[in-house]
Amino acid sequence: MVTPVRVLIALCLTAPFVAMLWVGSYARAEPAVAGVPFFYWYQLAWVVLSTALTLAAYKLHRRDRRSRGAAPDGE
Repeated sequence: MVTPVRVLIALCLTAPFVAMLWVGSYARAEPAVAGVPFFYWYQLAWVVLSTALTLAAYKLHRRDRRSRGAAPDGE
């Protein structure tokens, strides 16, 4: 069943893929941060953002399972 929480989970998990596959949006050198071209620091920033979004998706999934009465994973 599609619920708003599951849509949010899907968005959290697909956002990093879309951001990294759309190379034209970050294929440039400026603006540089501390001498590091945009191309590199943008990708590195997505490593951190991807981690945060994956954690958020995990927490939302666990909360959704609990609210439906299903046992959490690993229990």
